[in-house]
Amino acid sequence: MSREVRWGLLAVAGLGAFVFAMLLVGSMGTPRQEVTFVAVDDVLAGGSPADRYGGTEMRIAGWYAELAGDCVETDPRPAYRVPWLERECPLRVLLPYQPPRTVTQQRLLADGLRLSAPTGQPFPARAQPGGPNLRLQQLVYLGHFADPAAGECAADLRDRCRNTFVVTDYDGLMR
Repeated sequence: MSREVRWGLLAVAGLGAFVFAMLLVGSMGTPRQEVTFVAVDDVLAGGSPADRYGGTEMRIAGWYAELAGDCVETDPRPAYRVPWLERECPLRVLLPYQPPRTVTQQRLLADGLRLSAPTGQPFPARAQPGGPNLRLQQLVYLGHFADPAAGECAADLRDRCRNTFVVTDYDGLMR
């Protein structure tokens, strides 16, 4: 074996050792918070999300769907105390599966996790004026359950308000 081949093998072995060491160091500790999330399935399984997670800020990943103009209020009250949290429309939910374009409001309410925000933002812009606003990828939403404003909701809506995920931000990239 020539001297150049030996130096080449030594360089490849050294590079391999360096990569192994970097992988080892990189795997130590806990993952960064901005890349950890809970799946919608896990949130919906096992009782009230507000009781399980409280007001802890968390990230939830799932398929987003929104009904605005096609949404019908099932309980049209003359006045809501906390409209952004109590109202059903526009209906924004996170689902554990990608919904079809023909998804109904009842199916979204039955299978989805309600989303809301005090300002109506941040949610993806509508692609079309009518029908469900769907995305071709899963989104990760940052927010919390058991918002303090839920205590001001009407008594019969308080539980729904507590279990609504109040969104502060979202990311369109699954990591």
